[in-house]
Amino acid sequence: MAVALLTLLFLGVIGATADFLVMDRLQIHAFREAQRAATDWIGAFRPGAPPPTPAVRGAVDLLQLVDTRGRVVAASDAAAGMPRLSTLRPPDGDRIQDGVTCFHDGGCVLVSAVLPPPLYVQQVWRGEPHVVYAGMAQPPILAGNRLEILTAAAILLTTGLVAWGNWWMAGRSLRPVAEIREAMADITVSDLSRRVPEPSGRTEYTLLARTANQTLARLEEAVSHQRRFASTTSHELRSPLAGLRALLEEAVLYPGEVDPQVTVREALAVSRRLETIVDDLLVLARLRAGDPAAQEPLDLGALVREEAPLHCDRVTIHVCARPGMTVRGNRIQLARILQNLLANACRHAASRIDVTAERGDGMAVVTVTDDGEGIAPQDRERVFERFLRLDDARRREPGGSGLGLAISRDIATVHGGTLVVEDAPHGARFVLRLPLEDRPRDGPGAADG
Repeated sequence: MAVALLTLLFLGVIGATADFLVMDRLQIHAFREAQRAATDWIGAFRPGAPPPTPAVRGAVDLLQLVDTRGRVVAASDAAAGMPRLSTLRPPDGDRIQDGVTCFHDGGCVLVSAVLPPPLYVQQVWRGEPHVVYAGMAQPPILAGNRLEILTAAAILLTTGLVAWGNWWMAGRSLRPVAEIREAMADITVSDLSRRVPEPSGRTEYTLLARTANQTLARLEEAVSHQRRFASTTSHELRSPLAGLRALLEEAVLYPGEVDPQVTVREALAVSRRLETIVDDLLVLARLRAGDPAAQEPLDLGALVREEAPLHCDRVTIHVCARPGMTVRGNRIQLARILQNLLANACRHAASRIDVTAERGDGMAVVTVTDDGEGIAPQDRERVFERFLRLDDARRREPGGSGLGLAISRDIATVHGGTLVVEDAPHGARFVLRLPLEDRPRDGPGAADG
């Protein structure tokens, strides 16, 4: 529809311009011929001689000589007996005036009124001004609105053909889209393994289908991941709930054999673990949902120096944090990353934890390295999965939620950074990178603790 309207507008402008040019060219040509015929006739007059018979010049067959009283003194054969062709008279300072005269019978004539030169007026007509009218019947194409009607008809016909052709081509070209739409409509969440057909070639429709299939693949993976997460979450919650129920049932069934204080303490421990899991799940859900947290400029080095000494009494923590590294972030969330990394390092370190904060490639880089057994290369990405705890971690902290590293990576991502495990000479090294807000500048190097 839009193409047809644009075509109509374009052809309308072109048609109006062509219509004007055609009419203008035809009239100019007709008036020039009439002026030449009138000039030739004037040149044939001689003093004292009767008016000569005008020679017909092309389509200009109407010629009249009119005196000052409006009488037709002489005329061509075609104009003989006709009333005066026109009342036009050239303005002062000009000898020629063009115009159109229409008669009662509906016919129109293109007329040029020409004044003879003053010398002819004196010699031939003894100073009495005369006017020569030369004209021709208006061409049929210029009569009425014929040219406009023909132009409009051509424009409408062309527009109709363009609209039909556009409709046919659009239907043909959009057929692959209809097939993709039908295939997408049949895909449900219960079966995300289906894909849409990909047309051959390298057209936009092929790219659209390919993108749709890639999106479906990601959606299938996300749904599968969500289902696994729901299953794992249920298992993680069911285990402590089952333990809690067993404690309470034992206390009810064997009241004389169970120490109430021990039962309450054990129940509180289980409830604390459940609370930790639920709290971590809530944090993780908010991060994945993209809920914005208030951010402000922070000195990351200062935050590292504040948090590092607070989270491990079992081993020595060495801190080397460069001051003046400003990042934009949420203080509570960034502190939680450090707390999780330090708690993880404290569980696995043998005797020492090294924490550094420095600049690197326009980023603030924080490393937490322990001297424990380390993480196998094949497990360095798996440790960031939700509820995944390696066997060693389960032995060291059976009550952990298994969500700390997953939450830490999500926080880093929300802040435009990354959290990865990198090679270390001994133990495990976690590396946090966050974009700097300020430009690099020189400053004192370290604080050691």
